[in-house]
Amino acid sequence: MMKAVLRGAVLALGLGLAAPVLACELDRPLKIAGLDYDSAAFHTAVAGAIAEKGFGCKVERVPGAIAPLVNGMGRGDVDIVMEIWMANPVEAWVKQAADGKVEPLGTTFPDASEGWFVPRYLVSGPDAKAPELKSVQDLKRYKALFADPDEPGKGRFYNCVAGWVCEGINTKKLAVYGLAGDFTNIRGGSGEALVAAIEAALKRKRPVVFYYWGPSWLLGAYDLVKLEEPPFDPKIWEALKTSDAPKQATAYPTSRVVIGANVDLAKKAPQLAGFLKNYTTTSDLTSKMLAEAREKGVTPEQQALVFLRTQPDVWKKWLPADVAAKVASSL
Repeated sequence: MMKAVLRGAVLALGLGLAAPVLACELDRPLKIAGLDYDSAAFHTAVAGAIAEKGFGCKVERVPGAIAPLVNGMGRGDVDIVMEIWMANPVEAWVKQAADGKVEPLGTTFPDASEGWFVPRYLVSGPDAKAPELKSVQDLKRYKALFADPDEPGKGRFYNCVAGWVCEGINTKKLAVYGLAGDFTNIRGGSGEALVAAIEAALKRKRPVVFYYWGPSWLLGAYDLVKLEEPPFDPKIWEALKTSDAPKQATAYPTSRVVIGANVDLAKKAPQLAGFLKNYTTTSDLTSKMLAEAREKGVTPEQQALVFLRTQPDVWKKWLPADVAAKVASSL
């Protein structure tokens, strides 16, 4: 009897009809990668809350770094990873996808970005100290504005953490843009130490130029301007990544960030997979949620509930009406 009901639910989905809400389609917990950086933790909490409240599933977070988690997803030890950055995907994803073991579902956000930023108060408004600073090429003549107290005659550029991929890219860009001799390349020992130095300048409305990415709480909390770079060119980008001494540089690509899943999930849990296929937000909305969470000092799980309470027009589109009602009634 139960098998017939489940077959009916799957058939209804295939016909585009509203299927009945059953107990969780999985006879075990839904295993979600427990990535610890803020945007992934937030979206993991949102997806987990909906799986629990709307689909009756238990959720288990599997901690770890992206590469081993994606390899675990290929083996079936992890069901989903909420952030796979498609512009520069982790090698494990490329391999597992080529082997037919993982697949993309929904788009967590289509517009993730990276770049070099300055605060808006520096470049616009009546008190702007650098109203003509618009691109990376303009930085050389403004180096005194970003003076490094430890290196007289140089400005200070806040790179990302030593050893991160972005740190190597930015170091090459400094050289290509002719800025390596004019700016001290500051590479923090940790992400928190680096952002603390950047935020200290922002709070005091001092000049600061730095690399960052979005979505992130920093882009949600402060009004920042991305400096112009040469338009993204995939060939130049590839050379920038692989060459030790590239001759050209290009803007970072805008990245579509998707939900990665083990291919068996859609077969075992079609309703749950359908929800994840519909899942989508934006970089801007994610940044705002992260900034609010940091300001209030709340956990990703707490902020996920705030999102569900305040953004029903976003998440209800991901779900059949009866499931959405079930989630809403639990808040």
